[in-house]
Amino acid sequence: MTAVFVHLSDIHFGQEKKNGGQLKINNDARRELIEDAAAVIAALPNKRASGIIVTGDLAYAGKREEYDAAGKWLDELARRVGCKAADIQMIPGNHDIDRDKIKGATQMMLEAIIAEGEEALNRFLEEQVDRDVLYSRFTEYRRFADAYQCPLDCTGNNSAERRVELAEGRAIRFVRLNSALICSKGDKEGHLLLGQRQRVLEAGPGEELVVLTHHPLNWYSDADDARKFLRGRARVFVSGHEHLAALDVQHIEKGRDLMLLAAGATTPDKIDDTYNYAYNIIEFDWDEHEDALAVTLHPRSWNDDMKRFEADDVRLRGRDSRIVLGSPNFRRAPRPKMLEPDVLDAHAQTAMVEIIVPKEEDVAADAQVDEAEYQNLYLRFFRDLTEGERLRILVELDAISGDIAGGFNHEIESRLFRSVVRANRFHDLRRKVDEALIKRERTRGAR
Repeated sequence: MTAVFVHLSDIHFGQEKKNGGQLKINNDARRELIEDAAAVIAALPNKRASGIIVTGDLAYAGKREEYDAAGKWLDELARRVGCKAADIQMIPGNHDIDRDKIKGATQMMLEAIIAEGEEALNRFLEEQVDRDVLYSRFTEYRRFADAYQCPLDCTGNNSAERRVELAEGRAIRFVRLNSALICSKGDKEGHLLLGQRQRVLEAGPGEELVVLTHHPLNWYSDADDARKFLRGRARVFVSGHEHLAALDVQHIEKGRDLMLLAAGATTPDKIDDTYNYAYNIIEFDWDEHEDALAVTLHPRSWNDDMKRFEADDVRLRGRDSRIVLGSPNFRRAPRPKMLEPDVLDAHAQTAMVEIIVPKEEDVAADAQVDEAEYQNLYLRFFRDLTEGERLRILVELDAISGDIAGGFNHEIESRLFRSVVRANRFHDLRRKVDEALIKRERTRGAR
């Protein structure tokens, strides 16, 4: 099976407030991107995408209204390329932090980490109070990403719960890193820190890792150790931030390669001879002959003379668009049977992303609810409803008592959401969400 992803980075919703008259131009380019992505994917054998990947900087200042705009645009993109909104996965970038919250204890904590390094970071990650302060800059990003079931691990670890099976016993696993963990108001190249909890990558037999991060390696003070884990454990490393698209394939040793893919910016700060609107369409599949991960890259960039996206052949630098990577983790598992020619068409069907959850949290299966419907309702509940609307619904469905005030965090609300579904009230919950959104639209229309 082939997995096809639209890859975006540095979309920067909200940057137009700073750049004056760019809103109309940026919106036009974003509309054209949707049209272009839909056309490219429709021409591929699968004719639909497995998902959308955003490697940071969805917003420009980490504000609620910026994520509201991003959500509407991403929903339309998902619809046009044939995947669900719940198939969108993301990581934060430096613009996804709210710099207005960097003051007092937060400022002192970040300064201590810069001065003392990993020792200070580990100290702060040990205490819940300190973690709350450290991650307070991500409040709106966390609300948005949580709805897409891409939560930040607020204990400083990476996230690796999304998996795509390409063949029997052959899969890729996405690993999400938060390279903006210690970002502040004036980040310097080489001063950021992943921390050992994030940079330790765990790879198993039959799985090749695709690591997603916002900042390239040159931005980390612990880059040397991070690079060793990537060379030894990962197959693809995808980054954004620098707005310059690039591709490099490193031959590590016999039978082991590492692809480094630097994304261009979907919406750069400026458009000139160096920086341009850009995005990728990426296909992952299993190469039977080599028993290896194959990556087919379709880089797209803006032709300003024609005001449209086109194939960016320059980025491939003469390479074939399909690159087969030496994949030792595949070879650590029993080899799948070679496919007969008459079943190749069935094998080429679109691979779907599986969200791995602990057995005790597999609510959709427990309640005998369609997984896609569950994910869609989860997204609408946490992204589209206000805290007040969510709590009112939970009260009406007897998940909490009516005398409870606000102040719930996402973890608690998510647990209550799951309890309602487990109580066989999924359809009641969906009806309540629909009613809340309809009521809000009517209220807006009456103004």
